[in-house]
Amino acid sequence: MHDFPRGSTATPTAVAVPPSLALPVIESSFPRRLHPYWPRLQERTRGWLLEKRLMPADKVAEYADGLCYTDLMAGYYLGAPDEVLQAIADYSAWFFVWDDRHDRDIVHGRAGAWRRLKDRLHTALDSPGDHLCHEDALVAGFADSVLRLYAFSPATWNARFARHFHAVIEAYDREFRNRTRGVVPGVAEYLELRRLTFAHRIWTDLLEPSAGLELPETVRRHPAYRRAALLSQEFAAWYNDLCSLPKELAGDEVHNLGISLITHEGLTLEEAILEIRRRVEYCIDEFVPAERDALRFADELADDGTVRGKELGTAVRACVGNMRNWFSSVYWFHHESGRYRVDSWDDRSTPPYVNNEAAGEK
Repeated sequence: MHDFPRGSTATPTAVAVPPSLALPVIESSFPRRLHPYWPRLQERTRGWLLEKRLMPADKVAEYADGLCYTDLMAGYYLGAPDEVLQAIADYSAWFFVWDDRHDRDIVHGRAGAWRRLKDRLHTALDSPGDHLCHEDALVAGFADSVLRLYAFSPATWNARFARHFHAVIEAYDREFRNRTRGVVPGVAEYLELRRLTFAHRIWTDLLEPSAGLELPETVRRHPAYRRAALLSQEFAAWYNDLCSLPKELAGDEVHNLGISLITHEGLTLEEAILEIRRRVEYCIDEFVPAERDALRFADELADDGTVRGKELGTAVRACVGNMRNWFSSVYWFHHESGRYRVDSWDDRSTPPYVNNEAAGEK
């Protein structure tokens, strides 16, 4: 297992974290590790992006490694079989590309293109095998990544994943409508929507194939397991909002917790930043006792005297361990990835790694 407390390259270097974004407790108490498959993972995901035509070759060459998409997944799903981690990493890279297409469709007013893409993704999710050669590379890449993920789990897990991602697609559509109409959602509405656009349930679902076992509903819904999972995901979503606020203000976006707080709660920018940071720190503080409770639950499962109980206990322990890894992986990703280096872009509202064309509409 690779230990990279600072950075994720073969020769780690110190990453300068701005004081307003620094979380000393993460740096000291949540050690950052990477899956040993990571260097190969990075190479293969880069090749997959090219093969599936998800990014132009020049942008893959210049930006793919620096965006650190594989680092994020390699720091989260530790213990996953190599082929499972590869499928997750490719799916994650696709997710970021999709997010960029969604953003560009909004910026350029491509409502028709977005509606077609949304409908195609819903259809491809239900029958990925029929969409591997779709004319829109984003749809074909999605079908490929989903089909590979489905190969590792039983039909019940696959159906759950599909149900959860259908909800994510619809949440992206709600965000599309809000942004094109200039609607800033209220804080409560935004928090509910954010859990979907950040795909909380998807990343938690993927803990199971990484652990090699689908967890029964009684385990997934146990309060101890659910709370630890939710806190890890809320941390990630809110820390993302904190780090991406300058980028989203530059792009005249309306979907960010800080923007909702400023618009509906009357906070200044400085006060909104402090409030998001308070929520982020709450997640960290509360995760520690939640993690303890979840590990106790894993021990109870393992101690029931059955082979099945031992398997479940081991799987829950692996999932909870990776919930902890999510904190450090998310934290360092936001300071290593070129996705958030707004000040270095020629145009603060246009990421240099995106394709502004209406892809799939030829």
